[in-house]
Amino acid sequence: MRGEFESLGLQVGAQRYRALDVDCENLEAVLPGRSAGGGIVLVGAPYHTVRGSPGADDNASGVAALIEIARALRGARLARTVKLVAFVNEEAPFFFWGEMGSKVYARAARRRGDEIRVMLSLERLGCYEDAPGSKAYPPLLKWFYPGRGNFIAFVSNLGSRRALREAVEAFRAHSDFPAQSLAAPAWVPGVAWSDQLSFWRAGYRAVMVTDTAFYRNRHYHRATDT
Repeated sequence: MRGEFESLGLQVGAQRYRALDVDCENLEAVLPGRSAGGGIVLVGAPYHTVRGSPGADDNASGVAALIEIARALRGARLARTVKLVAFVNEEAPFFFWGEMGSKVYARAARRRGDEIRVMLSLERLGCYEDAPGSKAYPPLLKWFYPGRGNFIAFVSNLGSRRALREAVEAFRAHSDFPAQSLAAPAWVPGVAWSDQLSFWRAGYRAVMVTDTAFYRNRHYHRATDT
């Protein structure tokens, strides 16, 4: 990850800490904006997999998107500063309560007073299923969304629904790829299951961008996630 950022001419900062007696680090590349007071758009992706899985979708696909965003924005004149961050320790045993990399980062950002206008969490983006019935949902939602897993989903809690709407509008203005959105309470299964949760807890607006993981991808967390 560090090498990919550096190959694009970006300086990489590391936020180092220890978890379960292992040295860990979040990696950050900063693309400065023209306005000092314009706030920060933070785009993050966990760089990990689980034991026994190659992790092509979860989450090499999100990391690939993060690298491509860095490539696309390199040299651009940006109104706001964009920070691209690769987070460690998103999976168990750290997820939800442990020393998630995003939790460590978000807490530090709040202490520094970082004005993060929105955090975009890139979490599993590689699975596309066009067959009828290829998309599952939590209870009730299946009546309101497509039955094919051929779209990208933007998901937030209720407190970030304005940021969600802005993100989806921007995406649709620049891409004709199908997109769906959902703002729902964090207790709805799947809504809080990634690094956006850490930023909600720190008082920031955050949106997950995802292929919806096991609601679509039958290879989720398996050896067949190739």
